[in-house]
Amino acid sequence: MSSKRNRWAPGFSFLLLCSCCMSSARNANALLELSPQEYFSSLRPGKASLVYFSHDVSPGVSPFLEQIESSVEPLQDYGISVVKVNCPKEDVSRYCGKQNTLLKAYLFRGNILLREFPTDALFNVNAIVANVLFALLFNEVKYIASPVDHQNLENSLKGRLNVVFAYVPAIGTAEHRAVMETAFVYGTAHQFILTTEVLLLKSVSTEDTDGLSAQLFFCHCKRVMDPTQPCRRTPMEQPLSTLNIHKYLKLMEAPIVTEVAADPEKVSTVHLQLGLPLVFILSQKETYEADRRTAEFVAWQLLGRAGVALLARDSLGLNVLLQSNVALKTAEEGVPIKYLVLEDTDEIIALVENKLKGEQFQEYEEEEDEEEKENSDKDVQDDQVVEAIHRDRKRELPLDLIRTLTEETFHGALTETGHTAVLFYTSWEAVSLATLQSYVEVAMELKGTSGVSLARVNCWDWPGVCAKQNVTQFPVVKIYEKGERPLTYSGMLGTEDLLRFIMLSRVSCPLKLASVAAVEGYLRGELLAELSPYHTTSVLGLFTPSMKEAREAFIEAGAILKGYITTGLYYGDDALVLSSKYNVPLPALLFARHEERSIDPVLLSRLTPQEIAQTIRYQLLETFPEITVENLPTYWSLGRPLLILFSDSDLGPRDRNEMLRLGRGSDREAFLACWLNLQRTPVGLGILKAYFSTPPPLPLLAWVNLHAGGEVFAFPPDQPVTQSNVLSWLEKCRAGLQLPSTTLSDAPWTPPLPAYNFLRMMESTLPEFTLHTAYGRGDPTGPRQAEAAEEKAPVREEQAEEPRAEAEKGPPPGRDLRGTVPRLVGRERHVKRHAEL
Repeated sequence: MSSKRNRWAPGFSFLLLCSCCMSSARNANALLELSPQEYFSSLRPGKASLVYFSHDVSPGVSPFLEQIESSVEPLQDYGISVVKVNCPKEDVSRYCGKQNTLLKAYLFRGNILLREFPTDALFNVNAIVANVLFALLFNEVKYIASPVDHQNLENSLKGRLNVVFAYVPAIGTAEHRAVMETAFVYGTAHQFILTTEVLLLKSVSTEDTDGLSAQLFFCHCKRVMDPTQPCRRTPMEQPLSTLNIHKYLKLMEAPIVTEVAADPEKVSTVHLQLGLPLVFILSQKETYEADRRTAEFVAWQLLGRAGVALLARDSLGLNVLLQSNVALKTAEEGVPIKYLVLEDTDEIIALVENKLKGEQFQEYEEEEDEEEKENSDKDVQDDQVVEAIHRDRKRELPLDLIRTLTEETFHGALTETGHTAVLFYTSWEAVSLATLQSYVEVAMELKGTSGVSLARVNCWDWPGVCAKQNVTQFPVVKIYEKGERPLTYSGMLGTEDLLRFIMLSRVSCPLKLASVAAVEGYLRGELLAELSPYHTTSVLGLFTPSMKEAREAFIEAGAILKGYITTGLYYGDDALVLSSKYNVPLPALLFARHEERSIDPVLLSRLTPQEIAQTIRYQLLETFPEITVENLPTYWSLGRPLLILFSDSDLGPRDRNEMLRLGRGSDREAFLACWLNLQRTPVGLGILKAYFSTPPPLPLLAWVNLHAGGEVFAFPPDQPVTQSNVLSWLEKCRAGLQLPSTTLSDAPWTPPLPAYNFLRMMESTLPEFTLHTAYGRGDPTGPRQAEAAEEKAPVREEQAEEPRAEAEKGPPPGRDLRGTVPRLVGRERHVKRHAEL
């Protein structure tokens, strides 16, 4: 197994928890039972459903129903519903009236019957999922029975598509299911062929086979331009599982040879991301063409087991021995690249094979040692959001409070109420499901509130709706008002934050005030008293009638901040009276803090909408805030050192008053005075353990300068926390007269793994399943523009030219390797092996 380093920076733990502190939920996956009328009236065009028409259940049918119920959840992942229709005794309709109804299940797409399944063919969950997907993917997965038909299909695809050839001993097995689930994702990228015929398998495989185990081959037909040439085939050596096939296809889609012109320590390829080694062949200008052929020959020999890159020796100042001609980089973090002197290509292949065998033996030993531990906690997931969703998967949500929208009902629903909130999500993604629970809790809070409705769109089922609404990530909440542009929410996804946004977005921003009396009522909080639970500060923009440009900029700033705060606008003739009353020249902002019963004037010197919005955000920050998971990013963006008081309870009046004096003092711009309650924010305990070898007694005042140097200082516990003592201590810290308790690493706080681009993985199996958006977890075929911004050096991944002709002309075993390698680029990020899809 790849070794994993603990890279948890204390401050980063806050940011990580920002995505993990949401409530979690999962729909109950019980078998839906309907009457015939209810079932047929619920059918929607393009929506697939597996249905069993049941009379009085006999004991012989019970095992089948158990398997059908167990298949509800896996089939829902593919947008397929599972229904049991209870037929009345007197019903003599087409399905309920058949004598052999109890022996069959039916697959519908919309109201069109696609397939009848004998119940004995659906003997377990694997068989159900495999057979249903097989019937739906009739274009993407061709069943071939003879070598002639196979050859004819390959000939028709040469130069256009690659072929994934799968042999399974029987239909309905776990391997059959794995092939079909993979075809659901990759069905439009490659042509899948399935067979159960041993004779056809023997015509494809170069090894003797008894046909007892499933096998899979990747046929490189897209590269073959000459119809007379056969397609090169690469066998999959791992057992057939959905994860293994996914990894295998990613390797088959990767460039045969990658050219590198960067430090190989910074190079990352799909092979390294999947835990496989990368072989560098060192090249130079004089031998480039020969080295390229050598690299292609080696790449084809190691295809699926290791990557090959061509590294230009003379384009870099590499500090390696001149006689070195091969380098080997493994996926283990912290293991240096090995530079070697090898004589021929056989030695390269032997090197990689020995490396892989050693890793497999090591993994086997480690898995045996940890088997007991893994078995004792099988439900724990790597991702905390996924873990929470998995843990609460049987919890039932009252989704009837939220209207489900489809392509047909979406636009009509938006016109029924003046204010509609819509959650765009996917039913298979953990953060979406966690947000759905928060959204349900918001719906419970707003139940009975007039003028507000909540709806949801499952973008897995209705990708066209989400594409038209410019939904580019999941989950996302948008507010729709009649005559207004949709308002997109970009805050935290917890219940309170969502509720606050929905309620505040109902108010005009800014709210135009017509008189001084209205202004005073607004500043006292009387004008929007019904919204008092959702905001503590009201912002007023004050202008003279002639300040048109500044006023328009404030209106645009209000539109930017709509849903997050309330803003008012007054530009009447009496504006100068208010200016004199609050002792501020115009244009100005007034901040009415209702809990403190104070009004703070601020001169408006910056007059662009973005600058006004930024000024308002800054002024709304607390003088002495309690740091939480939700607000840390805002305060962190100020770029100041943290003077943070850790406490295991609420602060006493003395400590609070002294810290407030520090926050309001003349040095307040040099640091951020704040505090953290370990009871309300338990992650703080982990931060203390990272800052100090042994957790000190609380309360504890610490100076944390993460933005410059990473030094952490602890205030002397024998001194009282007063403004004068703290300022004197800070001067000593800055002057280097105090020793830091620890110095934090300056390593970048990047995610431990690159994100999966699930949306680009999910190729359409039907026109209605086409997905239009892209984000997520490191798809090598993802947008190059976004990747280019992260790269320190230019990367150029090149597919080999026609591989068969050149590779066969390439270096035979025994070819001299002296003088070789590439010009490909690397990303500056840590490479770790993926443990899951």
